[in-house]
Parts: sequence; structure tokens; C-alpha cells
Amino acid sequence: MECENASITDELLASYRELGGINHLDGANLPSKCAVSYLCGELLKILFPGFFEAEAVQREDVAALTSRRVAEVVERLRHEMVPSLASRGETCEDPREEAQRLACAFLHRIPALRALLHKDVQAAFDGDPAAGSHDEVILAYPGLEAIAVQRMAHVLYGLGVPLIPRMMTEWAHSRTGIDIHPGAQIGEYFFIDHGTGVVIGETARIGNHVKLYQGVGLVARSLAAGQRLRGRRRHPSLEDHVTLYASATIVGDITIGRGSTIGANVFVTESVPPDSVVALGEQRHEVKQRRPQSVA
Repeated sequence: MECENASITDELLASYRELGGINHLDGANLPSKCAVSYLCGELLKILFPGFFEAEAVQREDVAALTSRRVAEVVERLRHEMVPSLASRGETCEDPREEAQRLACAFLHRIPALRALLHKDVQAAFDGDPAAGSHDEVILAYPGLEAIAVQRMAHVLYGLGVPLIPRMMTEWAHSRTGIDIHPGAQIGEYFFIDHGTGVVIGETARIGNHVKLYQGVGLVARSLAAGQRLRGRRRHPSLEDHVTLYASATIVGDITIGRGSTIGANVFVTESVPPDSVVALGEQRHEVKQRRPQSVA
């Protein structure tokens, strides 16, 4: 079948007119997904110098390398923040100046984030006997990468920057299979083991020394209210020293008390007292001997 360019174009233009909600025409520019992806990669290099480089970094080169990298990140982040701020529909006297202020405020928070991530690396090493070293955790553990990006995005989220924080965590989600909203509040020594399929919602609160396994969900109830719930707490809180095993799902604005353990595949909809163990009821497994197969 021969393609008719004019006909296809006319059909697409008609679709653009009829389905305006998924077009972005005649509006302000938007942040670039490619640029945000690049920024995430560069920021990881700033957080963990020497770990994400193509070649080894020597100590005498760190000052110059860091200075160049910070200058580039500030400029690129400022450039992406201008359309991001415009997307709020608010006007300010000088969007470039506001974007510069926010970018600088964000970079000033990086040393504090490194202190948090140092504890996350330690938590992963202490919590996983398969971890051979801190280097292995940084290079090979998807949970740490997802946490690192979320901690950066959370700072931008707190500064009121639209779009970019969520784009950052979705970049990490696409790489790691771990979906953490930038609004989630996460304490010290946080460890996600394996990680694939973990989902942590916007208003979740996580204390210190918390450990999650793959498939864990900290999610909201599926309610018809939809957008009317915006800004309200709707996700779980985990107090200190809580462990959630694989595919546990914690639903709604409830609290899992300090020191509690939630077993695999459990679906929890009510708060759990401190120092509790929640597990599925007794299950019966049958082991049967296979019948010998005859050979023809």
C-alpha cells in the first residue's frame, strides 16, 4: 500500500484539532527529556566522583573537574528550569534570574545529599551479605541509583520546581524498575534490596533504617475522588527499623509501627503497631513424587 503523504498529514492535523488535550502547540517551551536525562547522569558524577567516569579520576584533577561540571550543570539546569517555571502559568519579572537562583540553591544542597547517600551505601552493604564492597553497591545496585536520583529530585520538588523532579525520578524508574515519587520523604540508612517493581507514592513517609525488597508498594487507595485528593496525605508512613518483604503492598494513609516486619505478598490496609510481624496465614504445600515416564 502506497503512503499518501498529503492524506496522512491531513488526517494528523484533523486529529490535532479534535484531540487538543495531548498537543502542546502555541505554548511555552517545555523541559527537554534528553537534557534532563543528561543532567541526571552528570549529577551522579558529582555525587559519586570517579564512579561514573569512562576513565579514572586522579585526586589532583578533582577540583578543576568539579568546578567545570558544576558550572555546566548550573547552566543546563537553569536553561531547563525557565520553561519548567513557565509551565506553572505564573509570571515573574526575570524567569532566568529565578531559574539561576533555584539552580544554585539546589547545587548548594549536594554536600548534604552526599552525607545521606553515604549512609544509604552503608545500609546496603550492612544489609546484604552478597555485597562485596561499598564500590559494588555504588556501581551495581539499582536501589542506590534510584534513591540517589530521588533525593536530588526531592530537593527540587521542595523548591517548587515543576516537571523536572518527576522527569528525573522517571528517568531512574526506566533504568532501575524502581518508581519513587520526588515528593516522598525518606529518612537515613534506606535500603532497597533487588528493587524491581518497588513503587513509593508522593505522600509516603519513610523513617530511618528501613529496608524494602522487590515488588513492595507504598500506594494510595484507588478512590473516585481523583484530582480532589491533590495535596492531601494518601500514602503510608513507615516508622524506623521497618522491613517489608517482597511484594508486600501497604495501602492508604496508615502507619507501620517502629521495628515491624511485613511478610511477603501481604496486603495491608490498616495501621500496624510497633514491633509487629504481619504474615499470611498458614499455607499448605504438597510435594508429590513424579511418576516414572515410560521410554518408547
